[in-house]
Amino acid sequence: MAMDRDELRRLAGMAVSQFAGMEPGRPVGGTYYLYRTLRQLDVDGLLARMMQQARDSGAVVEGTLEDRLQEEDYQARLQELRQLVESEIRRRLVADRGAEAMARTLRKPLPEDVDFMHASREEMQALQRAIYPLTRALAARLAHRRRRRNRGHLDFRSTVRHSLSYGGVPAEPKFRHPRPSKPEIMVVADISGSVASFARFTLQFVYAMASQFSKVRSWVFIDGIDEVTRFFQESDDITEAIHRVNTEADVVWVDGHSDYGHALEVFHERHLREVTPKTSVIVLGDARNNYHASQSWVLKELGKRGRHVFWLNPEPRSYWDTGDSIVSEYGVNCDGVYECRNLRQLERFVAAVIEH
Repeated sequence: MAMDRDELRRLAGMAVSQFAGMEPGRPVGGTYYLYRTLRQLDVDGLLARMMQQARDSGAVVEGTLEDRLQEEDYQARLQELRQLVESEIRRRLVADRGAEAMARTLRKPLPEDVDFMHASREEMQALQRAIYPLTRALAARLAHRRRRRNRGHLDFRSTVRHSLSYGGVPAEPKFRHPRPSKPEIMVVADISGSVASFARFTLQFVYAMASQFSKVRSWVFIDGIDEVTRFFQESDDITEAIHRVNTEADVVWVDGHSDYGHALEVFHERHLREVTPKTSVIVLGDARNNYHASQSWVLKELGKRGRHVFWLNPEPRSYWDTGDSIVSEYGVNCDGVYECRNLRQLERFVAAVIEH
């Protein structure tokens, strides 16, 4: 709160020592250690506590311009802490591996290869700019594939009718082009903590591709769950809709810590009958359930009624089923569990769902 830079550097060093789990000679990139450290520091929780302290002290009033400016100031302070942690990790890696080896691992990735959960503010902006060109290109590519794949059966009447212009010679066969069925999508997204940015970009990507689906509905949850389809229907601006999701969705039930089991149970109770054989359910999240009951049977029931159940996890596979992650417990009741850390992986998954 005092922004003492020397103390912040010491704090960053202590955090890396305690949480990063760095091992000499281990061939792991800095983003792995950065993720582990920031997850334990709970930067999002820090921001919420700082804002609550400012409001409780009477320094700002919630919902005012001063409140928003104070939040932006705190975000900038926490970004500085993040940079100090990153610098400390880099310093230790250089000391362990040498500057040349580290330089090779620090090449700036393309926007579509940036990790959702570790992106800086500049990388987030680059991701935002990259979404729409990617979705337009993907939609055009998929439409072309559909036209080629769905040539259809010979239309005898049309062929004969058209042959009259060639003196009765069927020189140009005509085909009945079937209308390919479009999948119906239900997206259920964890928007807590570090997975929030992953959920945001995935929802934006899916809604930007909405013309490729017959219907898109979406829910977000932390320990409570709320349908947010209405925000996308009421606005042509997906970014504005996402902002409303983050600020207006009713997603806290008890304490605001992830509870996949309760969220899935409520979804089952309210919406199971709305799942049809045309429906593909996509769950977004890291499956870190804070040791609550999993209620994984819900996914099995959804699978029985629906077309497919998929799970997208933004964590690297090496993190799955560590700590409070129970992704495999959910995975046995899914048609597929996919690592989805960046736009490139997300693009491949969405293309596969549409073509399936």
